[in-house]
Amino acid sequence: MLFVGDDWAEDHHDVELQDVQGRRLAKARLEEGIAGIARLHELIGRQLDENAEADQVVIGIETDRGPWVQALIAAGYRVYAINPLQVARFRESTSVSGAKSDPADAHTIADMVRLQHHQLRPVAGDTAEAEAIKVVARAHKTLIWERNRHMLRLRHALREFFPSALAAFGDLAGADALELLAKAPDPDSAARLTTAQITAALKRARRHHVADKAQKIRAALRAEQLGQPAIVTSAYSATVRAQAAILTTLNEQIKSMQEQVEAHFGRHPDAEIIVSQPGLGMILGARVLAEFGDDPDRYASAKARKNCEDHGVSSQAVA
Repeated sequence: MLFVGDDWAEDHHDVELQDVQGRRLAKARLEEGIAGIARLHELIGRQLDENAEADQVVIGIETDRGPWVQALIAAGYRVYAINPLQVARFRESTSVSGAKSDPADAHTIADMVRLQHHQLRPVAGDTAEAEAIKVVARAHKTLIWERNRHMLRLRHALREFFPSALAAFGDLAGADALELLAKAPDPDSAARLTTAQITAALKRARRHHVADKAQKIRAALRAEQLGQPAIVTSAYSATVRAQAAILTTLNEQIKSMQEQVEAHFGRHPDAEIIVSQPGLGMILGARVLAEFGDDPDRYASAKARKNCEDHGVSSQAVA
């Protein structure tokens, strides 16, 4: 067997090849891309018997995604994705100095897969359909997290100079609130909003009980409140307008990405089974499939799958 440690960076890979005794057979710095992967195949080919199978090559790398990893899997190598924290702990336990460098990490990773590959989990052989679902599901979730961050920034700004807006709008990420804040981002301009303008924004956002809500919003925006100096208010209003624009764009992209998630997940043969489980709709079902994958050999038993769930896969899916 041949053991390869691959310490990757954005534009290059430091690799080291070892035999079963841990002797260094070769090391190199390879550029990212086709030329680099071809050079790695060449290095591996020099060390293998012509009758050797590709799965006799065991490769450790600190990622489980990207075109480089996919090229390794396509070549038939056994690829193990190793957490960088595992590499750091292993390095500390085996190195006197504990010093870190890219070539040294390639050596450490090669040692790890040689000595501990039976304790590591190989990169799952998920289908391209499952990988696509993972991409869009994670992107959708990240956009939602970004929206929450910007909504908190908007809330903080309003609390500092325009607290009546917080009383007026229960959902700062709602289309009606964002439209009105973009139009009237400060107390004076908000107080001048007419009932007709507020009602139109509520209707465009498809709110219920529009007339009642419009009156409550108008009253809240006209309520007396403590204020800031005019120049400070102007600065805050610019901030509010910017955050409203960002949140509006995020809402549009979240909706667009949700459509992508539902489309990709809906085409997967396991979708019907997954959504039949209690509490799982299209979005949560897609996240579950994305994190668990669809490789039938990924888990040796139901217990192994449960252990993976206990270590955070299910919480990652529903976060």
